[in-house]
Amino acid sequence: MLNHKTVQWFMKELGLICRVRMKKYRSYKGEMGKIASNLLNRNFEAEEPNQKWVTDVTEFNLFGQKLYLSPILDLCSREIVSYSVSGSPF
Repeated sequence: MLNHKTVQWFMKELGLICRVRMKKYRSYKGEMGKIASNLLNRNFEAEEPNQKWVTDVTEFNLFGQKLYLSPILDLCSREIVSYSVSGSPF
């Protein structure tokens, strides 16, 4: 068993250099879940109430805890019809 300092000395004498590169973190995991079909085709206006409703999930970090807000918006009057606050995004 050799001491690490002896190995470093031999490498220095022989002109050897060790370059260890850190692997980059990649969070991409491929296609996850299902993609909903585009029914609105970016037409976010409605002529009558209750014709088109949309929603989105927003994450808040409050007091070290994650909360999720999901409001339901009527596209005719631009009013919030309902909302949900939950500890889970589902």
